[in-house]
Amino acid sequence: MPINTILVPQGAEYKAVCRGLSGVTGSMPTVVAIPVGMKPLLKYLQKSPGNAQFLAPKSRVLIMGICGSLSDRHTVGNIVLYQDCLFSGKRQECDRTFTAQLQSSIAQKVYLVKSMTSDRVIWSAAEKRHLGETLAADVVDMEGFTALEFFNATGVAVAMVRVVSDNCQHDIPNLTSAINSDGSLNPFALAMGMLRQPLAATRLIRGSLTALKTLEQVTNLLFSGNKLG
Repeated sequence: MPINTILVPQGAEYKAVCRGLSGVTGSMPTVVAIPVGMKPLLKYLQKSPGNAQFLAPKSRVLIMGICGSLSDRHTVGNIVLYQDCLFSGKRQECDRTFTAQLQSSIAQKVYLVKSMTSDRVIWSAAEKRHLGETLAADVVDMEGFTALEFFNATGVAVAMVRVVSDNCQHDIPNLTSAINSDGSLNPFALAMGMLRQPLAATRLIRGSLTALKTLEQVTNLLFSGNKLG
């Protein structure tokens, strides 16, 4: 069964996925840029004019993007496939059949992971390791749980593929204030956050560039053979 829609955070992640699909022929999923963060995403999903395609009977939605590692086992550039996602003591599962099909379709090494979603940027290495240990989670993002909760309630099959962009050994800049209430990025606040922590910023930029390149490659891998398109 084909994938109807790919949801990917707006900006660099969305562009990377589009680049990955640019040379693909045959049937193509619709790629939708979503806002960053839990509340903006929920508002978007509830009001989106494209919901008819999301919620069509037997439709399948693939969520893609980058994430942060909470474990020494997962380093920058690792491709991760979500089993489930935690938030505030609650858990939402990805569709098992869909996930298994994705795992067999990715020729490169892919890690099955447990994830958590945060409503703010987890920037401190110490907090990352603490969350990883206490929640037994491997990676963190800012949209996964919300998307799974929304789609699981409607019977839509959801799977999630992400690429690790930052590890748990080093801090990244605290960029929570750079995310606007509508889930868009504030370029000035982003630049100021980077300037305040130049070493952490350099590390984040390098890791993000590596992750985005891998995200582009894994998108192409999934759809170039038309196994899932």
